Amino acid sequence: MTTTRDLDGKLIAVIGGTGFLGTHLAQHLLARGARLRIGARRPEKAYAIKPLGNLGSVQVVAVDVTKPDSVRVALTGVDAVVNLVGAFAGDLDAVQGAGAGRVAAIARDAGAQAFMQVSAIGADAQSPVAYARTKAAGEAAVLAAFPGATVLRPSILFGSDDHFLTMFAGLMSMPVLPVFAPDAKLQPLDVEDAARAIGNVLASPGAHAGTTYEIAGPEVMTMLDINQRIARATHRSPLLIGLPDGVSKLIAALPLTPISSDQLALLRKGNVASGALPGLAELGIQPRPLGLLLERWLVTYRKHGRFGTRMGIQS
Repeated sequence: MTTTRDLDGKLIAVIGGTGFLGTHLAQHLLARGARLRIGARRPEKAYAIKPLGNLGSVQVVAVDVTKPDSVRVALTGVDAVVNLVGAFAGDLDAVQGAGAGRVAAIARDAGAQAFMQVSAIGADAQSPVAYARTKAAGEAAVLAAFPGATVLRPSILFGSDDHFLTMFAGLMSMPVLPVFAPDAKLQPLDVEDAARAIGNVLASPGAHAGTTYEIAGPEVMTMLDINQRIARATHRSPLLIGLPDGVSKLIAALPLTPISSDQLALLRKGNVASGALPGLAELGIQPRPLGLLLERWLVTYRKHGRFGTRMGIQS
């Protein structure tokens, strides 16, 4: 993590900051000297972030983006705002469509000097999937309310504490493992690189005003390839079976299944940078490949964990 304190003294509000990216981002921004105000619908989930900074450098407030008064309180006196709010269920327009525009308008009125909207690769105003459609609506609403805002579209994020690699790693002990959308292409990005990208924009907001970036990892791989890599890293040998689209759709349409119809549709479309927008290179970041970290992170998912390797026990 960088030690450059180019955000020294800046008060940055991170709305929706209690999740996977928010926690890593908080640690990164604190290391660069920022003071943070973490806004969350469930503020108790942010308490683990407070010890990451010095005394008084992290404040936690209750925020619901559908309730403007709570947003106004959270954004009073801030220098910059990062909006990480997102959801896969419920009234998605209220949360990540019109809701994002509402946060940007309140930030503008509060005198914030910078606004960052963290969207997603695949945001598409014409998408039949509400998640992608409202992500695009949120981008448009933010730029209409705060023309100098910066939009970041990250690909799927990975890290040692994610719910992506670790979910699949936990399934590798099964003898047979079905793979949804095995040919779907993904370009996973290290969560630390995503945090650095946000930090770099906040350090020079004027240079990135009004710009949309697609940020993705250095490798494009299929879902089947990702599962194969995870199997190797965990020293497991499940039979990986790529499911045909028809079977996948049938399973996704059923209740209590591991994937919804919308999630399957997004997965089948893929999650790869289009190349039509600036990316990490323009933000001064060389992304780290998945393979650089996978073996180290997933060793605990081997049959005998770390001891299986060190003591020569067969996995």
